[in-house]
Amino acid sequence: RASPIFSTTARVAAALNASGHFAPEHLAALISPAAEPCLEPLAQLSARWTRQRFGQAVQFFAPLYVSNFCCNDCRYCGFSRTTQNTVRRALTLDEAAAEAECLAAQGFGHILLVAGEDLKHTPPAYFADLTRRIRHRFASVQIEIYALSLDDYKLLVAAGVDGMTMFQESYNPRVYARYHPGGPKRDFAHRLDTFERAAQAGVTFIGLGSLLGINDWREEAFYLGLHASYLQKRYWRSSVAISFPRMRPAHGGEPAAHPVSDAHLVQLMCALRTQLPDVTMTLSTRESAGFREQLVRLAVTKMSAGAKTTPGGYTEKTQAEAQFEVADQRSLREVAAAIAALGFDPVMKDWDKAYV
Repeated sequence: RASPIFSTTARVAAALNASGHFAPEHLAALISPAAEPCLEPLAQLSARWTRQRFGQAVQFFAPLYVSNFCCNDCRYCGFSRTTQNTVRRALTLDEAAAEAECLAAQGFGHILLVAGEDLKHTPPAYFADLTRRIRHRFASVQIEIYALSLDDYKLLVAAGVDGMTMFQESYNPRVYARYHPGGPKRDFAHRLDTFERAAQAGVTFIGLGSLLGINDWREEAFYLGLHASYLQKRYWRSSVAISFPRMRPAHGGEPAAHPVSDAHLVQLMCALRTQLPDVTMTLSTRESAGFREQLVRLAVTKMSAGAKTTPGGYTEKTQAEAQFEVADQRSLREVAAAIAALGFDPVMKDWDKAYV
């Protein structure tokens, strides 16, 4: 049975009046059904916190998919090892470097290397070698790959990787087990612990999130907030970011068992912003163009653009399977122009490491 904290308007009002620092009971109130009538003041409060902490800047990045081979069986993913009639592709280092060069030429200063879990084609050393080859072209090289050991994260940090993103997918162990029946990813605890291993290895940007649609979004939001708050306090040398991936159609993937509406996604993001005002909030091209622009007004501070979710997608016409269908298919230039028209500052590159 739901806790009483999810059912009173008084607790919602108290949470709105006490925004700016994390309190589990306040987050629970703001994501509850009782908070739905207060969505407009919640959104306005979120926008104020976002502007106060991040100004008008919106940072852009591009994902670079280097392989869609995977040894995991994830019921929602187009890369799943059990998906039938899937065209697989793994880029060589030369091919991946050419993809990176294409993105750098478009103006991207931040790049995210993405791959399924496949140690044969893309072991940790592959990402270290690729990072060393392309690092001089980017202000930031980050990864969204499989869970690594502490030593492997140290290897990548030494090569120039400064950030990692990983979705726990679900914080509910039973739901997690249902959607991950096979492969190394079945180990819930190992995946959950990887964020700390990355921080301990010196990764300075830690991104997390739940896959919205496989479980009740309110449960996921609550534990996502707890996780982000813990990482902020324990590993304060690293910047924490939260992503909000809603399930999209994928070749061979199951549809969302718990669809998340636009209004509920806004409630989720704004509630977390008022509780965790300093976290980067990231939004991918899973969402439509107009909706992404509205979310920039409220909470989003980092977004992808011109994304291709197939290996080789930037430099060639490939038949390789995509991880999911892209909703916002505009180019970087088009998205940046739309954001600028709203009064925001599109940022392609905003920092370099300095050595003294």
